[in-house]
Amino acid sequence: MAKHDRRSKPEWRVQRRQRRVLVSAALVVGAVVVGYFAYRAGANLPGQQFADLGNLHIPTAESPHAPYNSDPPTSGPHLPYIASWGLHTRPIAPELQVHNLEDGGVLVQYNCECPELVAKLSAVVQRYDKYVILAPYPPMKSRLALTAWTRLDALEDFDEARVVRFIETYRGIDHHK
Repeated sequence: MAKHDRRSKPEWRVQRRQRRVLVSAALVVGAVVVGYFAYRAGANLPGQQFADLGNLHIPTAESPHAPYNSDPPTSGPHLPYIASWGLHTRPIAPELQVHNLEDGGVLVQYNCECPELVAKLSAVVQRYDKYVILAPYPPMKSRLALTAWTRLDALEDFDEARVVRFIETYRGIDHHK
């Protein structure tokens, strides 16, 4: 003979309802906690955010295109190929930089005759086998600039922790649409 539940139907329904309420409350609390931390993380991302100008390919760096909304650029029209990852001794055309950013790259650029600074930046960039470039960029106003897709952080002095945080936050994130 099968064992019967000794609870009456009303008791069983009340307990079932209580379980549903507890599970629902736990899910709501979990969603609020996740949302809070996601908001905090988004609000505390390194660098200034710029509007996304899209990812239109242009045939040459000289091809006419809409102006960039930041300098160095952080998105917009770009060449159909990328610059090699790593250390560069010559400036990289803005139209080439942008494709590297779209592919998940971070550019670390400087505007000075400063071998000591370049050595420090080189040491940081060389920790990464890809998705990071170090290059001079004479037209910019700041001494240093860190760029990623839609993000720019301008610095006047070397701050290793700030450079590494920017690289670690944005490196390797693909932005193809």
